[in-house]
Order: sequence, then C-alpha cells, then structure tokens
Amino acid sequence: MAAFESLRGGGGVHFSPAGTDIDDEDEEDSPEVLLSVTVQHGQVGLSFYESKDSSLNYMLDTPDNYELHLLTRVIQEVKPNVLIISAKQESSMTRFLQQLATNPDYKPEVVTYPYVDFGLEVGKQRLLSAHLPFLPVSLSEREKMSYLSSCISFDSPLMLRAVGALLKCLDRRRVGVELEDSSIGVPILQFNSYTLKGVVKIDSDTYSALQIFKSELHPSVYKLHSGEKEGLSLYGMLNRCKCKFGSKLLRQWFLRPTRDLDVLHRRQKVMRFFTSPQNSDILSTLQSSLRNIRNIATILRRMSLSHTKVTDWQSLYKTVYSAICIRDTVRKLPQTIELFHEISEGFSDDLHYIASLISRVVDFETSTAENRFTVKPNVDPAVDEKKRKMIGLSDFLTDVARRELEHLDSRISSCCVIYIPLIGFLLSVPRLPSMVEKEDFEIEGLDFMVGFLSEDRLHYRSRRTKELDDLLGDLHCDIRDMETAIMTQLQNTVLQRSTSLYKVLDLTAELDCLMAMSSASQEYGYTPPKLTNHRRIIITEGRHPLFELCSPVFVANSYHCTESQARVKIITGPNSSGKSIYLKQVGLIVFMALIGSNVPAKEAEIGLVDGIFTRMQSRESVSVGLSTFMIDLNQMAQALNSSTGSSLVLIDEFGKGTNTVDGLSLLAASISHWLRKAPVDVPHVLLATNFHSLLQLGLLPSSDSLSLLTLETAVDGNELVFLYQLKEGICQSSYAANIAALAGLPTNLVQRAVEVSELYRTGRPIKRTDKASCDEQANRCRSVVEQFLNLDLEDKDLDLKHFMREELLPSAGELLNH
Repeated sequence: MAAFESLRGGGGVHFSPAGTDIDDEDEEDSPEVLLSVTVQHGQVGLSFYESKDSSLNYMLDTPDNYELHLLTRVIQEVKPNVLIISAKQESSMTRFLQQLATNPDYKPEVVTYPYVDFGLEVGKQRLLSAHLPFLPVSLSEREKMSYLSSCISFDSPLMLRAVGALLKCLDRRRVGVELEDSSIGVPILQFNSYTLKGVVKIDSDTYSALQIFKSELHPSVYKLHSGEKEGLSLYGMLNRCKCKFGSKLLRQWFLRPTRDLDVLHRRQKVMRFFTSPQNSDILSTLQSSLRNIRNIATILRRMSLSHTKVTDWQSLYKTVYSAICIRDTVRKLPQTIELFHEISEGFSDDLHYIASLISRVVDFETSTAENRFTVKPNVDPAVDEKKRKMIGLSDFLTDVARRELEHLDSRISSCCVIYIPLIGFLLSVPRLPSMVEKEDFEIEGLDFMVGFLSEDRLHYRSRRTKELDDLLGDLHCDIRDMETAIMTQLQNTVLQRSTSLYKVLDLTAELDCLMAMSSASQEYGYTPPKLTNHRRIIITEGRHPLFELCSPVFVANSYHCTESQARVKIITGPNSSGKSIYLKQVGLIVFMALIGSNVPAKEAEIGLVDGIFTRMQSRESVSVGLSTFMIDLNQMAQALNSSTGSSLVLIDEFGKGTNTVDGLSLLAASISHWLRKAPVDVPHVLLATNFHSLLQLGLLPSSDSLSLLTLETAVDGNELVFLYQLKEGICQSSYAANIAALAGLPTNLVQRAVEVSELYRTGRPIKRTDKASCDEQANRCRSVVEQFLNLDLEDKDLDLKHFMREELLPSAGELLNH
C-alpha cells in the first residue's frame, strides 16, 4: 500500500479508454422526496430529503399567510412523495391538508408523527447522530456541532423541528439503504439552503397559457410508458443544455423566475460574453467538455454505500478530467465575470489530484473486461507479486503435473494441475473405462474429491497440491481482497474531497444553462433587456418567441407602459387579428427577462414584476369539479386579489362564458376596480375583448391609466385583410361575417347573419325566414273573413264545424269537439 500512498504527489492525467460513455442517471430508480413541515404562529419551517443525490434541503423559518400560499408553492415545486407532519396542528395546516386531499392530480403519502418527535432538542440530537460520510468518524460532538452550524442555520427552530421528524422517517424507512445492514444509516452527502425569496409568482395556469412548458406523449412506441417529452414550448426551445443536471437547473430557473437584480445581472454578463460572435469557438469548446460531465451526486452516493461500479470510476474520471479542461479554458477568459472567476478559483487542485490518482490506480481496460475493480501495476507491491505468481502459474503447474505423472499408474497417460478459487490446487486425471464404482476411483497416495466427479475427469489432492496450497494460498481471492481494500481507500480519498466535486456540479450546471440560452439567443436574434427596479415596461418591436418560428411572416409590435400612465390597456379587434398572440408575446418577453435570458425585441426595458397573472385559457372542468366559467372566475379573482402595482396581468376574453350582459358587467367592474387604484397600485394590465359595448356605452371611468388599442385591419371589397399592426383606437366592428366567410361557412348563411345583425343593431323587427311572409298572411286572413261573412248561418245544412276545422283554424275544430 506504500506505493498507493505515494500517488498523493500527483502526476500526469490520461483520458480513459473509449467506450466508457455511460449515463449514470438512467441506471437510477425513481428518486424519492420526503418533506417535513411545521406551521406555527404564521411561520413555516420545512426541510426535505432527495434520495437522488442524498441531499437534505432546508428552508429558514418564513412568514406565511393563513391560506399557506408559500407552502403551496413549495409543494408544487418540490412535489414530495411523502409529507411528514405533526399530530398537533394549527387550523390553517388542517385546512391545507384537506385541500391537498381533494387534488385528484397529486396525492402524496401523509405521515403523522407525535408532537414530541418535532421537539427542538430532539431535532438537534438526530442531526448530530445523522450519517454524514464526508465527516471523519473521530469528530467529537462539539466539533460536529460546530461544523453543522456552518451548514445549516440553528436560528430557525421550526425548521430544526422539521429536520428532526424528517430524520426519524428516513431511519424508519431506510431510504436508499433498505437492503443494507441496520448499522448503515441513510447517508446525507450535502446540505442545501432552499428559498423562495424574490421569486416571481406564476401559477400553473399561466405556465400553460403562455406555453412555457408543454408535455407531450413520446412518439416512439417503445417509450409510451416511460414518460413524456417536451413539446413546442419556451423551455423546449431554450433548453440546449449538454448535461442532464444542466437541464434540471434550467427548469428550476423557469419555475423560479427572480426579481434579484444581482442574480439577473450575473447571468446577463455571461450571456453577453457568449453571444459575441468572436467567442463562438470558446462556447463550442466548453460545450464539448460539458458533454462528459456526469452526475457526481449519484456517484458519491454509491461510494458512501460502497456500491461503486466500474462505470462509476470511468464516469468520475471523465467528469473530473473534463472539469479540469473547463477550468483551464475559463482561466483564459475575463475574470471580471463572476461565474468565470468562481470556476477558476473553485475548481481547485483537488480535481487534478483526484484525476491523477484515478488514472494511476484504476486499470480501466482490465476492469471493463473482468467487470470488477482492478488496479494498475506499481500501485501495491504485494498485489503485483501475487499477480506475477498468477501469470507464471500456468508453466509452473505444467511442470508439477509432469512430475506427478511419473508416480501415477501406467494406465493414466496424462494429467494436469488446476486451480479453483476458494478450493485450491487439484490434480486432474482422465477417467478410465474401468473406473465405474466408487472403489475404482481410489488411487494410492491421492485423496479423491467426491464433489468434483465428472464423466471424463477425476480430481484428487496430492502431497504436492497441498504444498502448493500452503505455498501460494488462494491467489485469486487474495488479489480481489487486496484490490477491494485499495478501492475502499480510493473511495475515502474521493469522499474527503467531495466539496470540490459538488462545486463542479453546481458551477458547470449554471455554465451549461447560460451557454444554452446564449446559443438560442444567437440563432433567433434576441437582445439583452435593460433590467431596473422601476415600474416601467418598454418593449420596442417585440416578437412572440414561439409563434415567429411557426409563421412565415411575423409583424413586430411594441409595448409601452410608464409608472403612472397607460397602465391598463384594452385591445379590441376582430377575431384572428392577433390579440391573444400579442398578450402572450408581452408575457413571454417579461418572463424571459426574469430568468436572465435575452428577449425577442429590438430593445427592451423591463421593470421587475412580482407576479404574472393570466385569465387566458379555460381549463377542463371534469378533474376539478367546477364549471369552466367558475374556473375563469377563479383565475380572475386571483389576479384581482393578488396583483400589486408591480404585477403583470394578462386577460383574454373574460366574461364570454356567461350571458352577454353579465359577462360585460363583470369585465367592466374588474377594470374599474384596477383604475380606482390609480396611480400607484395599478398593475400592468393588458386586456383583449370583443365586448365593444364596454367602450361604446362608456362603462369605464375616465382615467390617465387607461389606454385603448386595436389591431389594424383593412377591407378590400368583401375581403377582410389582417395587418396585425397595433395602433391606438377602438375597433368599431368585430367583422364576424367576414371571418365566418374566411372560415368557409355557406354564403347564404353569412348573408342572413349580416341581415339579422343590422336589423338588431338598428332596432327594427327581424323577419323569420322559416314561415310565410306578412303579406301572404294578410291575404289569407282577408280570404277567411270574406268566406265567413258570406256564410248563411240560418242554413240548416251548414256545417260550421267543418268550416272552422278546414278553413279557419284546424286546431279550433278540435276545441269545438270538446
């Protein structure tokens, strides 16, 4: 082992053999997430454990409202499989659990523990007793507490209580170590702080309406049951990440857009560098190295459980080697960019040491061939000596067999000496035809091995084979044991430097995300927005990032909203004129700015918003047990109740789910509610409607915060032409008939619709087309009256009933019969 220790001096790094590109993530079972939560006096403390990377995540005690909106957002993002709660709960938590139980799409397992398991001191003691493989076993309790205080805040009592219950549940369920000895605890390899501070509020309806995410069934018949793929969406378009954990981090950025200017400016600096054409070669070089980065968390977790595979060593070596290449490349870049500086400094010499150590210890070629960990020569002299004996064993055993043959019965023409692991050395001779019964197998001076009898060979122990056992021992098992000991020592060395490896994972994931968005920005001609803390949003010649890819011609439109004027914009226009596209365009541009991306516009100045609210897309009502209009009302209520002066509200055709008068009244009341908040608390409201009477009847109060817009159209004869250009003004007609004709409705039907519409608008009576005209009815009445006046009522032969039934009114005859 002395040679193994001498490798700490470092050395050259050589790339691993070809054919070792194994994706470790695909080998993992579905990860488990267990979340423990404590709610008390308007504060929420929580922690959760992710089995995929053996991480314990905690959120500092945070104020929450009575509806527990913050906890709801955490649940939506983390999506735990198991929710751990106390048997003693406040009413707000009880109601939250009741609502969670009614959700048909997501029902986590709820585990209830006694209140004592959520005790503060209990939580601290369980944390001290937790299995932390990266800490030396020799640490005292005081030293361990000192270290833990740097990893997790002890100033959040509710969070610590939640941690205590979480650790109890982990130990009882033995997550990830179910088949291990009871002495092996559930490993915790890292602590992560989890926060929602500064996160922009966006609900699932908004994500769906803006098509930020869109899941579709996989088209391959072989993957129908293995999950979904990302369809045409903003995430799918920008996600050009080269490694899986880069894609995972980018999804987290999408789920957690931020108002933190420092974070956004940090991302913009990196994107500004990579979107410069002169740096395209550097981007390609770094992305090529990123392809070799594997999931370090998974590898380290297996190491902590001593379950390391040959492919794990290959992947770890390739990852560390690629990280060194990334560091060396980044060190040549401007260190004024924070991310570049952190990679240059954070990718320490530990990486070079680990790569050198693995390269000099692990024999990848032999390991792959034998499917077990093997070491290279000159690592351990004892291993080398035993391997030399194994190599020379064949010739030596041939010589021993030749000497043994000289002392055997002359009928035996040949023999050989074989080695069987765990059994030792045996003399193998051919089975003679006369050897039938057990007594026939006895040979003087040899011990017959009953368990190794075959049809053509017999096996014996001799004096010389016993001497070989004593001299050489069980070489094969000895070598395996010694190499396993070396692997264990190598694992421990790597785990001691796990901090450097986790830093690689975090920083390369961030670099991957920013280079992915930079690549998309270059291809689609995006512009870096100016981000400020004011409440203005100014977009010059903005474009819809998805629709422009699907349309051969796209007309760019601007958006201008100051801090006090034109905060509420009402857009009227014909159907299909582009109102909905414009609303979504503004929402997507603002969203992209809030994740640090460049935006599809000539110029953009984005004041950071605190939430994006929409009433645009009516969801199906079967799963939630509500009518479509009720769901629309819920979406509108969310926008009215939760929006602030820094929010963006997008409303498309609200009110059309009920009768015209009621829908129009609700829409007018909602807009008036926002206008009365002027000038400070009015959010950015962008509203599209076909209720033209909203403006024609003067249902809205006069306000500087109100702006009226329309999308231009032109009528060429009977043909309606859409220009898709936004301008100030009001649309006087919906052009429904023109659009109906474009849609292919029959011409006579469209003409009749225009006729009825004109009669209704001017207040004139509408003539029915399914009955006789008024003139025809008048002539008939005149004829019946004349016939009645000519009747001789004194004529005894007159059949009055017949006249009433046949001439006047057929139904009257039936009445007369009664």
